[in-house]
Amino acid sequence: MEDLIKWRKSTHSASDGSDCVELGDLGTAVGVRDSKAPEAGHLTMERATLRTLVDAVKAS
Repeated sequence: MEDLIKWRKSTHSASDGSDCVELGDLGTAVGVRDSKAPEAGHLTMERATLRTLVDAVKAS
């Protein structure tokens, strides 16, 4: 399944490749992975949970 997911790199990822986060559309959920280590798998989050996480990071 991992190879069927269309991943996209965050626009906030570092240009030097050191901090790279990718998101994948899983339908009702979102996959989050480190693009430097895609073989390590991904976290699966509901869209609302991801939004809460992003908002919390922005607020800190």
